[in-house]
Amino acid sequence: MNVEVFSERAVIHAALADPHRLAIVDQLTWSDRSPSSLASAIGLGSNLLAHHLAILERAGVVERTTSAGDGRRRYVRLVSDAIASLADPAAHLVARHVLFVCTANSARSQLAAAVWNARHEVPASSAGTHPAPAVRPGAVRAAARAGLDLRAARTRSIEDVSEHPDLVITVCDVAHEELHPLPDEATILHWSIADPATSIASNAYDVALRAVTARIDTLAPNVRPCRRARSTHP
Repeated sequence: MNVEVFSERAVIHAALADPHRLAIVDQLTWSDRSPSSLASAIGLGSNLLAHHLAILERAGVVERTTSAGDGRRRYVRLVSDAIASLADPAAHLVARHVLFVCTANSARSQLAAAVWNARHEVPASSAGTHPAPAVRPGAVRAAARAGLDLRAARTRSIEDVSEHPDLVITVCDVAHEELHPLPDEATILHWSIADPATSIASNAYDVALRAVTARIDTLAPNVRPCRRARSTHP
């Protein structure tokens, strides 16, 4: 754990833990403002505003600039990276290959791998703990509606995986609970996605596709490709 990074974020959270300071940040979200403009907008006296601005400055949330016109005037603005860091996990994953796993490898894992490959430079594939004979037509049609092509996709067993994935994501509770530790010390994540094959809803595959897409959109920006060659063991 990178304690320094977490400490920096904790300082920012502490600085924001006040209604007036949150109001200041809101006022600065779309526009830089002079202190007098901020005081008027929030309804604070100059001394109290100076107190709150000093706390936000020490935390690195805001900074003051001198006007390029009237050098006597100053403006306050947000330090954009400081706010963005609150929503950015301190930890990132590094991967060469991503493997999505469900039980039958006939819908959820296939859809997830297709979505991932359309969004990320790290390649992804899929497999099942008990693979079905073929990808379900409902998954193929849902993928097509989203601009993804699963017509050539084939199911396979996790025993047949040869890519040495270092990030494994189970998208099925059953598969997650019966998945044995993989070689190469792969990182294993789990997303509990309902099985569309057991649903009577006409849009079940579209719902599953939206669920995996939302999870991928959150995770993908935090996965970085590994540039180092994989080490070999004698």
